[in-house]
Amino acid sequence: MTRFELVTRIAAPVPLVFDLSLDVDAHTASMARSGERAVAGVTSGGMALGDSVTWRARHFGVAWRMTSRITAYDHPTHFVDEQTAGPFHHWWHAHHFTPDGHGGTLMRDEIDFQAPLGPLGRLAERAALDRYMPHLIRERNEHLRVVAEREARGTTPGSGAGGR
Repeated sequence: MTRFELVTRIAAPVPLVFDLSLDVDAHTASMARSGERAVAGVTSGGMALGDSVTWRARHFGVAWRMTSRITAYDHPTHFVDEQTAGPFHHWWHAHHFTPDGHGGTLMRDEIDFQAPLGPLGRLAERAALDRYMPHLIRERNEHLRVVAEREARGTTPGSGAGGR
Protein backbone atom coordinates (compact mmCIF):
# COMPACT_ATOMS: atom_id res chain seq x y z
CA MET A 1 0.00 0.00 0.00
CA THR A 2 1.15 3.51 -0.80
CA ARG A 3 0.44 6.56 1.34
CA PHE A 4 1.25 10.16 0.55
CA GLU A 5 0.26 13.65 1.67
CA LEU A 6 0.26 16.93 -0.22
CA VAL A 7 -0.29 20.44 1.12
CA THR A 8 -1.44 23.22 -1.18
CA ARG A 9 -1.73 26.87 -0.12
CA ILE A 10 -4.64 28.66 -1.77
CA ALA A 11 -5.29 32.40 -1.42
CA ALA A 12 -9.04 31.93 -1.06
CA PRO A 13 -11.38 31.37 1.91
CA VAL A 14 -11.80 27.87 3.35
CA PRO A 15 -15.53 27.47 2.46
CA LEU A 16 -14.88 28.38 -1.18
CA VAL A 17 -11.99 25.91 -1.49
CA PHE A 18 -13.98 23.17 0.30
CA ASP A 19 -17.00 23.59 -1.99
CA LEU A 20 -14.85 23.76 -5.11
CA SER A 21 -13.08 20.53 -4.08
CA LEU A 22 -16.44 18.74 -3.98
CA ASP A 23 -17.60 20.12 -7.31
CA VAL A 24 -17.78 17.47 -10.06
CA ASP A 25 -17.41 20.07 -12.83
CA ALA A 26 -14.27 21.53 -11.23
CA HIS A 27 -12.79 18.04 -10.88
CA THR A 28 -13.59 17.23 -14.51
CA ALA A 29 -11.89 20.45 -15.66
CA SER A 30 -8.83 19.66 -13.52
CA MET A 31 -8.48 16.23 -15.16
CA ALA A 32 -9.02 17.33 -18.78
CA ARG A 33 -5.68 15.81 -19.84
CA SER A 34 -6.94 12.31 -19.03
CA GLY A 35 -10.41 12.94 -20.46
CA GLU A 36 -11.88 12.15 -17.05
CA ARG A 37 -15.62 12.66 -16.84
CA ALA A 38 -18.49 11.71 -14.57
CA VAL A 39 -20.72 9.05 -16.12
CA ALA A 40 -22.98 7.97 -13.23
CA GLY A 41 -24.11 9.10 -9.80
CA VAL A 42 -23.60 12.83 -9.27
CA THR A 43 -22.45 14.00 -12.70
CA SER A 44 -22.50 17.78 -12.19
CA GLY A 45 -22.37 20.28 -9.34
CA GLY A 46 -21.51 19.73 -5.71
CA MET A 47 -21.39 16.52 -3.71
CA ALA A 48 -22.26 15.84 -0.07
CA LEU A 49 -22.14 13.00 2.44
CA GLY A 50 -23.28 9.70 0.91
CA ASP A 51 -23.10 10.90 -2.70
CA SER A 52 -21.25 8.79 -5.22
CA VAL A 53 -19.82 9.43 -8.67
CA THR A 54 -18.47 7.10 -11.34
CA TRP A 55 -15.57 8.50 -13.32
CA ARG A 56 -14.37 7.31 -16.70
CA ALA A 57 -10.84 8.27 -17.76
CA ARG A 58 -7.75 7.14 -19.62
CA HIS A 59 -4.44 6.77 -17.77
CA PHE A 60 -1.34 5.01 -19.15
CA GLY A 61 -3.32 4.53 -22.37
CA VAL A 62 -5.91 2.37 -20.60
CA ALA A 63 -9.57 3.31 -20.18
CA TRP A 64 -10.97 2.68 -16.69
CA ARG A 65 -13.96 3.42 -14.47
CA MET A 66 -13.90 4.22 -10.78
CA THR A 67 -16.85 4.78 -8.46
CA SER A 68 -16.23 6.67 -5.24
CA ARG A 69 -18.49 7.73 -2.39
CA ILE A 70 -18.24 10.60 0.07
CA THR A 71 -17.95 8.67 3.36
CA ALA A 72 -17.15 11.52 5.76
CA TYR A 73 -18.20 15.17 5.54
CA ASP A 74 -17.73 18.07 7.94
CA HIS A 75 -18.33 21.36 6.10
CA PRO A 76 -16.01 23.25 5.60
CA THR A 77 -13.07 21.47 7.18
CA HIS A 78 -12.92 17.84 6.04
CA PHE A 79 -14.31 15.19 3.73
CA VAL A 80 -13.28 11.71 2.62
CA ASP A 81 -13.89 9.91 -0.65
CA GLU A 82 -13.39 6.16 -0.97
CA GLN A 83 -13.47 3.87 -3.98
CA THR A 84 -16.43 1.49 -3.95
CA ALA A 85 -15.66 -0.04 -7.37
CA GLY A 86 -12.77 0.41 -9.74
CA PRO A 87 -9.17 -0.23 -10.59
CA PHE A 88 -7.63 -0.11 -7.12
CA HIS A 89 -7.70 -2.79 -4.46
CA HIS A 90 -8.01 0.12 -2.03
CA TRP A 91 -8.43 3.92 -2.50
CA TRP A 92 -9.00 6.35 0.40
CA HIS A 93 -8.60 10.12 0.04
CA ALA A 94 -9.06 12.53 2.96
CA HIS A 95 -9.29 16.25 2.21
CA HIS A 96 -8.54 18.73 5.03
CA PHE A 97 -9.04 22.50 4.88
CA THR A 98 -7.64 24.90 7.48
CA PRO A 99 -7.24 28.68 7.55
CA ASP A 100 -3.68 29.78 6.77
CA GLY A 101 -3.89 32.85 9.04
CA HIS A 102 -3.88 35.27 6.08
CA GLY A 103 -7.41 34.80 4.71
CA GLY A 104 -6.42 31.78 2.64
CA THR A 105 -6.57 28.02 2.95
CA LEU A 106 -4.13 25.21 3.55
CA MET A 107 -5.57 22.23 1.69
CA ARG A 108 -4.05 18.93 2.82
CA ASP A 109 -4.66 15.70 0.91
CA GLU A 110 -3.99 12.34 2.56
CA ILE A 111 -4.16 9.42 0.15
CA ASP A 112 -3.82 5.70 0.74
CA PHE A 113 -4.06 3.36 -2.23
CA GLN A 114 -3.20 -0.17 -3.18
CA ALA A 115 -3.06 -1.57 -6.68
CA PRO A 116 -4.82 -4.87 -7.38
CA LEU A 117 -3.05 -8.15 -8.15
CA GLY A 118 -0.99 -8.56 -4.99
CA PRO A 119 2.76 -8.70 -5.73
CA LEU A 120 2.26 -7.61 -9.36
CA GLY A 121 0.24 -4.63 -8.16
CA ARG A 122 2.97 -3.66 -5.69
CA LEU A 123 5.46 -3.78 -8.53
CA ALA A 124 3.19 -1.45 -10.55
CA GLU A 125 3.02 0.89 -7.56
CA ARG A 126 6.81 1.04 -7.28
CA ALA A 127 7.38 1.29 -11.04
CA ALA A 128 4.84 3.99 -11.84
CA LEU A 129 1.93 4.71 -9.51
CA ASP A 130 4.02 5.98 -6.56
CA ARG A 131 5.15 8.88 -8.77
CA TYR A 132 2.14 9.23 -11.04
CA MET A 133 -0.57 9.56 -8.38
CA PRO A 134 1.07 12.46 -6.46
CA HIS A 135 1.69 14.19 -9.80
CA LEU A 136 -1.98 13.76 -10.75
CA ILE A 137 -3.18 15.17 -7.42
CA ARG A 138 -0.74 18.11 -7.68
CA GLU A 139 -2.13 18.83 -11.15
CA ARG A 140 -5.68 18.74 -9.79
CA ASN A 141 -4.75 20.98 -6.85
CA GLU A 142 -3.03 23.52 -9.08
CA HIS A 143 -6.19 23.79 -11.17
CA LEU A 144 -8.33 24.21 -8.03
CA ARG A 145 -5.89 26.83 -6.70
CA VAL A 146 -6.09 28.92 -9.88
CA VAL A 147 -9.90 28.72 -10.04
CA ALA A 148 -10.41 29.43 -6.31
CA GLU A 149 -8.02 32.38 -6.29
CA ARG A 150 -9.70 33.82 -9.38
CA GLU A 151 -13.12 33.44 -7.76
CA ALA A 152 -11.88 34.93 -4.48
CA ARG A 153 -10.68 38.00 -6.37
CA GLY A 154 -14.11 38.20 -8.03
CA THR A 155 -12.70 37.96 -11.56
CA THR A 156 -15.05 35.19 -12.68
CA PRO A 157 -18.83 35.16 -12.52
CA GLY A 158 -20.42 32.57 -10.24
CA SER A 159 -18.63 30.21 -7.94
CA GLY A 160 -18.58 27.09 -10.10
CA ALA A 161 -18.78 25.28 -6.76
CA GLY A 162 -22.18 23.84 -6.13
CA GLY A 163 -21.58 22.63 -2.55
CA ARG A 164 -24.73 21.52 -0.77
